[in-house]
Amino acid sequence: MKIAIGSDHRGFEVKRRLVALLQNMGHQVVDVGTEGSESVDYPDYAFQVAQRVSKAEVDRGILICGTSIGMCIAANKVKGVRAAPCHDSITAEMSRRHNDANVLCLSADLLGEELIDRMVRIWLETEFEGGRHARRVEKIAKIEQAS
Repeated sequence: MKIAIGSDHRGFEVKRRLVALLQNMGHQVVDVGTEGSESVDYPDYAFQVAQRVSKAEVDRGILICGTSIGMCIAANKVKGVRAAPCHDSITAEMSRRHNDANVLCLSADLLGEELIDRMVRIWLETEFEGGRHARRVEKIAKIEQAS
């Protein structure tokens, strides 16, 4: 799978660790930055990852900031992106299973390394169920088209 990943300064260390994890899992990684812990604006990186997902240049995206909320809000402004702020294994699984989330948003400040690794694995391995959930995702896409 080809995965775009980005973070702000607060998520930089988590991103750096996740790039190695994803590569070790056999995924191709597109790291859009940031490249250090100097303060940056999270929407810049959220937009870069979301654009790549929207244009199908990558299969999925991962974004990391302090809480995951800002990245999620910014990424969801891009057409075709379904970004989900996940904070445990269940939300990671259900964001894929029921919502077909294509961008995972993680908190660098509130989650531990072991939990983040588990969530990423679950999120990447969980398939979308389709069925009644596909109907709902299609309704979201129609709302997006109308705006």
